[in-house]
Amino acid sequence: MHRGKIYIVLIACLAMISCSPKALREAEEVVAQADSLRAAGQMYGIDAGDSATLAQAYETLGYLSLFNFHFSPSYAHACYHYGRLLREKDNPVEAVQCFIDASHTRTHDYHILGRVYSNMGSICHLAGEFPLSYDMYKKSADMFLHNGDSTAYFYALNDMAFELAENREFKLALCLLDSIKLNCTSSAVIAKTNETRIILFKHTHQYDSILYYFDSVPSYINNEPLVLISKAQAFCYLQQYDSATCYATRTLQASNDLYDRNNAFYILIHCDSIHNGNRVYSLNADRSDVQKLLEIRQGKLSQAVQLLEQDLHRKPNLGWLYAVCATLIVVGLVVFLYVYRKRRQRSLLSQQVEDLTIQNKEAEERQAKQYHERLRQIQENCEVLACSDNVMDSIQWKKYENFCEFINAHFFLLADKLKATGCLNEKEIRLCVLVLIGSLSDKQMANILYYSYKSIRSTKRTLAIKLGTTSANLRSFLMKKAAK
Repeated sequence: MHRGKIYIVLIACLAMISCSPKALREAEEVVAQADSLRAAGQMYGIDAGDSATLAQAYETLGYLSLFNFHFSPSYAHACYHYGRLLREKDNPVEAVQCFIDASHTRTHDYHILGRVYSNMGSICHLAGEFPLSYDMYKKSADMFLHNGDSTAYFYALNDMAFELAENREFKLALCLLDSIKLNCTSSAVIAKTNETRIILFKHTHQYDSILYYFDSVPSYINNEPLVLISKAQAFCYLQQYDSATCYATRTLQASNDLYDRNNAFYILIHCDSIHNGNRVYSLNADRSDVQKLLEIRQGKLSQAVQLLEQDLHRKPNLGWLYAVCATLIVVGLVVFLYVYRKRRQRSLLSQQVEDLTIQNKEAEERQAKQYHERLRQIQENCEVLACSDNVMDSIQWKKYENFCEFINAHFFLLADKLKATGCLNEKEIRLCVLVLIGSLSDKQMANILYYSYKSIRSTKRTLAIKLGTTSANLRSFLMKKAAK
């Protein structure tokens, strides 16, 4: 016992010596440089700077935090940057320890804490611990929300949905994705949710849906490794082996990720055996090498997850508990006042939430009323045009620009809304207006647009498909689109 106390004193003295004001200043300068590099999309120790210097900064600031001589707000940043560097160097166990250290700091920098929990979530995901990964991403989302970073918050929600999908909790995943789509305005976040939907389709064996879905997502996503391997897997399950081979090969060219390469080699081996090819042995050898690396990395990831779980479930130190209880007795009055104040704040917050709910409900009612009023005006305008002696002159049919101005003025910018779809030409927009008026027969519309009577119905059907509806519901669809 006496010897243990001596060791503690010696460690404390070494910490005090190593943590001179100069050492502290240098450590904080290194962390500031790492922050600047991260803002520029680079990593300290990889793109610039020395990894040993970052490690020293992490240790220096860690001594201060351990012995409470001084609290540096840079310590959480040091933990984060050094943890990222260790992850990059395939050392997830020590990386998790860095992130755990960051989570134990007294920092109020919720942005950096959000990134810390996000990294722990990624490590848990790679280890296949999807429920734990979901918990880490949830903590990350809470931090970003507390920081007011809406974009990072929605990214974290998508990560949560991804883990739910991997854990086969499809309904909950879809609810989260729908919430993101409804509330987020960032196109980059929406594009990221497309990858999560792909995972949902894969787990529910909707391989036709995977291929169909790619036609509706932004083209740049189609070059992402996840998309390439998903296409390869979909084509393989649909027994389109040439296409599967093509996308599996593209995956190998685009990704160094071991999981992607393992899956790509599996598809190539399967397709080659189907076609009685001569590459099975070489492909099996390549896949075997990848699987060995996966086993090594999986062992490291498992250790990292165990370290995190131990931290999450560690038992409290009773000695510290007694000290805390004694302190609480002394400052009981302060705690009472603090709790009282918090309750008042919580009550005020509940009232604010209730007021906001009422305001939102009133806003929704106003919007619904406005929507129905617009529908009524649109119907009245259509009836007026239907009763006109010369509908074509009334809507200024001959000159397209004047025609669009008239439709925009009387049908709540419908012409601009149809143009904004990007899939309709001038003639199709004119046909939409004729259908909307509602008084013209197919034969009359065919004569006006110089179509044959036989082709007008197929033209309307094609137009409806472009707009995502049916011929029977086309007029109703156009009225609703104009009223929105």
